[in-house]
Amino acid sequence: MHAPEPTRPEPTPFLSQHTALVLLTAVVIGLIIGGLTYLNRVPVPGAVTAGLLAAGGSVPVLRSLIRA
Repeated sequence: MHAPEPTRPEPTPFLSQHTALVLLTAVVIGLIIGGLTYLNRVPVPGAVTAGLLAAGGSVPVLRSLIRA
């Protein structure tokens, strides 16, 4: 007789849907703010910094606003 093969549990996703949505929305916000800052004739490093700050600052707010 053959021994039954052990069953493997389903792998869990790397990120939950909630986390992926929050991070994707934060990236979009950062790109929009960075692009608008650049269009306002701010040098590229300043626009990148503004975009990064907007994306990072929006994560806690989006986490509380977007419910799983």
